[in-house]
Amino acid sequence: MSKGDLERYHSFSRRAFILGGLHLGAFGVLTGRLAYLQVSQQDYFTTLSDDNRIGMKYLPVDRGRIMDRFGVPLAVNEQNFRAFLIPEQVPDIDEMFQKIRQYIPLNVQAEEKVRKDIKSKRAFTPVMLRDGLTWEQVSRVEVNLPDLPGVSIDEGTIRAYPMGEATAHLIGYVGLVSPAEMTDEPVMSIPGFRVGKTGIEKKYDKSLRGTVGSSRVEINATGREIREISKTPGQDGDRLNLTIDAELQIYCQTRIAKEKSACAVIMDAVTGEIYAMSSTPSFDANLFTRGISAEQWEELLANPAKPLTNKAIAGHYPPGSTFKMMTALAAFESGLISTGHSVFCPGYMEFGRDRFHCWKRAGHGKTNITSALAESCDVFFYDIAREIGIDRIAKMARRFGLGKKQGIEVPGEISGLIPDKEWKMGKKGKKWLIGETIVAAIGQGYIQTTPLQLATMMGRLVNGGYAVEPTLVRKDLKHAKASKLWSPMKIKKRYLDIVKKGMSNVVNHPKGTAHAARIMDGDFAFGGKTGTAQVRRITAKQRAAGVKNEDLPWKHRHHALFTAFAPLKNPRYVCAVVVEHGVSGSGTAAPIARDLMLKTKERDPAHQKIL
Repeated sequence: MSKGDLERYHSFSRRAFILGGLHLGAFGVLTGRLAYLQVSQQDYFTTLSDDNRIGMKYLPVDRGRIMDRFGVPLAVNEQNFRAFLIPEQVPDIDEMFQKIRQYIPLNVQAEEKVRKDIKSKRAFTPVMLRDGLTWEQVSRVEVNLPDLPGVSIDEGTIRAYPMGEATAHLIGYVGLVSPAEMTDEPVMSIPGFRVGKTGIEKKYDKSLRGTVGSSRVEINATGREIREISKTPGQDGDRLNLTIDAELQIYCQTRIAKEKSACAVIMDAVTGEIYAMSSTPSFDANLFTRGISAEQWEELLANPAKPLTNKAIAGHYPPGSTFKMMTALAAFESGLISTGHSVFCPGYMEFGRDRFHCWKRAGHGKTNITSALAESCDVFFYDIAREIGIDRIAKMARRFGLGKKQGIEVPGEISGLIPDKEWKMGKKGKKWLIGETIVAAIGQGYIQTTPLQLATMMGRLVNGGYAVEPTLVRKDLKHAKASKLWSPMKIKKRYLDIVKKGMSNVVNHPKGTAHAARIMDGDFAFGGKTGTAQVRRITAKQRAAGVKNEDLPWKHRHHALFTAFAPLKNPRYVCAVVVEHGVSGSGTAAPIARDLMLKTKERDPAHQKIL
């Protein structure tokens, strides 16, 4: 081999070696990559593959039941028949609607919603036509299914409220998910799924919903279900036990329903448990669950007595004379007024050029704290308020729970208002006037409270001065003492005893403003305080013409209030009643409070056992 041939051979060998090395390197990289993808990333790509051919369906579970303190159901789940439609199986949607209306009532709004759902979902996805079908409607549809292609009947559950109007404001209701409530939670897309809209149903919606189940199904490239692969059952919602006594709640609702517009709260002064909380007029929560008509909705909105408002927590009223205990305690604690302080009431008090009248034109004569409370003498409280000022009165009222939310487990509670000098300057840009302190002393002027706040105030007054807080969720507190449950308010016992004596005399003394409503049973005698809150003054011209408050149009009449506690010895139960435009606290509200206290004694919820 010549020298040139040898050089060409070596050159070719080097090139072949380099080229082979490059090929081998590329093959190694490719092999490594394939090994990485097939071995190390196997689980990842398996998951992607499964996602392409396996879909997840979410299965609804039963909503948790809501029970009263003794296990009586307040919200349950009932059998519910629903009609569904698969759009792709319907040759003519308009023709289908014409046929289905013969068997299932569908109004214009319901039909429009179905059409909207059809457009927003895939053609093979079932769309709910209507739920809450009767057995007769189901039977008629089933018999005519051959003429209703794409229509099917499904059985599920629907929320029901056995007590109807008696618990509507308290328990609330559930309804279909609105666009504003829609979240990325898969459960929200389940056809017919409902969420809590108001009341306890809304407050505890998440725990009442439970945990939805799931079903893994095989789907094809277009998303159509082929078969079910596996199924994971869900967990029903939690059961919720309330402090409410269902029988007492029904009685309370029935009793106040005799009035055009009223509300009442019955509470345990020791534990804070609410036994009944009612507002009238009310509504049937089942209407909202099953679908309320436009006419029914408009009727509720147009009612001047506001049946959709829970007045026990969202009604704000001047407390009137039920506020006088706050003025008295503020005066005693200030040290400026002694417990033996007395005032002569001629029927009015003059201050500057103004004259502030007592409700009793002839006056009460010489009065002290107990007689002033018993006979509701306004002049006594005008006098002491002028001495101590609005800031001390406001501070005391807030300590007893007035003018602020109580944190009750029902949405919609308002705070009310306890004004003071700082509030007026910030809100009105003006200084507080002494005349405003005088009217505030008897619960008028800017002061606004809720019935729940008034019940809380009474509880703190009679339980020994402990800051009890109202609750609706059941706890085993029946053997506890207030001193172990709540912080002391550090109000001197003798001050509280004097005020309780005055409230006892309101009912049990012959001169008491609510003597006619007394309970004759000595073991369960009760005390309380009447209140008449002015809505609109009777003009001098009307007074001269002999016009009385009850002669005015209903919406201009005074509100009637009464706060009560029972029994006199070792008080356990408190109650607040407000009758809108009821004219007289003693004549209208006090008899209601008496009846509620007697029914509470009959039920004796503090000592009955929970089931």
